[in-house]
Amino acid sequence: MIKPVNWNEQTSDYANIFWEQNTKQFWLDTEIPVSKDKKVWESLTNTEQEVYMKVLAGLTLLDTEQGGVGMPKVLQHVDDLQEKAVLAFMAAMEQVHAKSYSTIFTTLATKKQIDDAFKWAEENKWLQAKAMKIDSIYEDIKDDYTLAKALIASVFLESFLFYSGFYYPLYLAGQGKLKNSGEIIFLITRDEAIHGVFVGLLFQKIKSKLTKTDKKRIDESIHVLLNELYEIECRYSEDIYDDIGIASEVKKFVRHNANKALMNLGYEPYFPAEEIDQIVLNGLSSGGTFDFFSLKGGSYVKAKVEPIRNGDFEYLNELMKGYYK
Repeated sequence: MIKPVNWNEQTSDYANIFWEQNTKQFWLDTEIPVSKDKKVWESLTNTEQEVYMKVLAGLTLLDTEQGGVGMPKVLQHVDDLQEKAVLAFMAAMEQVHAKSYSTIFTTLATKKQIDDAFKWAEENKWLQAKAMKIDSIYEDIKDDYTLAKALIASVFLESFLFYSGFYYPLYLAGQGKLKNSGEIIFLITRDEAIHGVFVGLLFQKIKSKLTKTDKKRIDESIHVLLNELYEIECRYSEDIYDDIGIASEVKKFVRHNANKALMNLGYEPYFPAEEIDQIVLNGLSSGGTFDFFSLKGGSYVKAKVEPIRNGDFEYLNELMKGYYK
């Protein structure tokens, strides 16, 4: 029997609030004036432009995987219809993210630069290694145990593995460079933040249904996967950022967000706390001075029909308190 989703009755503890928040902060890349970055783009060195192109091409690959494989695979195995709907919306936003990078490309870069960047993404062994590792976990879903592992992989991807790529656009935006392109990255990081929280809650729900033995297996395997992915991220970060001398700072940012991913999943941080470069934090605040779940951002030009009240999303704000501090 096929059932219709009934939003008139609450079937999930948190699906409705995440649906509301996702739709409230819906945005499109075409409504952000990336063309205003053209002059600054032309002032960057060839190396700086190449790094920027590589990180966006890498992010495009990962968002393509998450929107086309990860979220659709996961939602097929989630029972609650309202939670399925939220996951489907998030999958669509992953495709918006992937397209957004192409909007930046076509606005700022030459066709040769774009072609070279996508070729690099297809051939880079570290990028391919992390994408294929995550993909293999998604493709293995067959029961609650493997679903729990896939939910871990999803949170690791969105709350952890994206951030080596986010670093450089945020680093430049924090210096007042490519600010409109940085606005897109800010909006994407905000989406990924609530995706990580939501999927983390789904993981904890699924984990609670597992046998004691499977719970122990999950607890033992999570840090094994974390360390495997972290090693890949270190090599990936070195490959991209050594030429401009910021790989060590990027790794620090990666560790910081690996801890956030674990917290989304209900685990304690794994890496020691470290101070994040204030320039990058400044880039993360480029969307405006409003709270994390308010408006779409400082340069976003689509009209807002109804303002969001401070108390609308107290639950999410509490979950996300201090997320980037």
